[in-house]
Amino acid sequence: MTTLVVAEQQNGTLNPTTWETVALAKGIGHPVTVVVLGADIETVADELVKANVDEVLVVEDSALEFYTADGFSMALEQVIRAEDPTLVLLSHTYQARDFAPALGARLGRTLLTDCTKVEVRDGVLIFTRPMFQGKMMADVRLTGPNPHLVTFQIGAAKVDNIDLGVSSAVRRSLGVTLATDQIRQRPELPFRETKQAVDLSQAERIVAVGRGIKSEEHLDLIRKFAVAMDAELAASRPICDAGWLPMDRQVGSSGQTVAPTLYFALGISGAIQHVVGMKGARTIVAINKDPDAPVFEIADYGIVGDLFEVVPAMIKALGE
Repeated sequence: MTTLVVAEQQNGTLNPTTWETVALAKGIGHPVTVVVLGADIETVADELVKANVDEVLVVEDSALEFYTADGFSMALEQVIRAEDPTLVLLSHTYQARDFAPALGARLGRTLLTDCTKVEVRDGVLIFTRPMFQGKMMADVRLTGPNPHLVTFQIGAAKVDNIDLGVSSAVRRSLGVTLATDQIRQRPELPFRETKQAVDLSQAERIVAVGRGIKSEEHLDLIRKFAVAMDAELAASRPICDAGWLPMDRQVGSSGQTVAPTLYFALGISGAIQHVVGMKGARTIVAINKDPDAPVFEIADYGIVGDLFEVVPAMIKALGE
């Protein structure tokens, strides 16, 4: 029984969520193989070899230099059929959401998405995923023939147990046959609805604002704070629904899932629809004038106070 992790890289740089998926795979207890696709990916392969996994498969082809759903799903189908793993794990990124359904259809296998946890109960793997916009969590047992394909939310695992100093993995190249005339897409900057769209899942620091901002004109204050923190600006759904910030800035069950090192929740009550999108943050700081706001239940640090008094004071302190 083996677990195959699909690494994600772009321009020779690994997506940090790959390490989270590796950590989850190692926790299952099966031998772990990591596969990386692309062209000129020697540096990425060298990095993966140090992750203390059992094997690293390197799939290089000029047709995979730039990501396309057709190219990646065709290549991975060949890899999976050749290696015959028990599980195939991916991070629930924009890229995986794009090609994983097609991959599952090609293989005729189950695809379970957006999981937050996996554990072994009485010898059976149980996966946990949100339902009904995070209002409920479902425990899922996969049935049917292997392999099963599973994607995990960003922030589903901590990567503290990944020892990047150990070079024990076997490295192996694997060839694939790709018919370029069957790759229908033309590569361009991936997964951005507009030129201004942002991938919050890659942000180290995020400043998010909710209903407590009261009006659009007060966003200038939050922008100044985000600049002072060198952070990305985000929001809960009501702010984006009102058009005060674009939808690509929304965090939550109907927006982006993030796991930054530092997350500021300003004037955000902590509704479950928002929490499911940011609970993977390493450190959460909440500012809200309501001492009973649910956000304080998940916050590492909380300030009960008026954000229009607290935030200017923080900006001043940062400037000093």
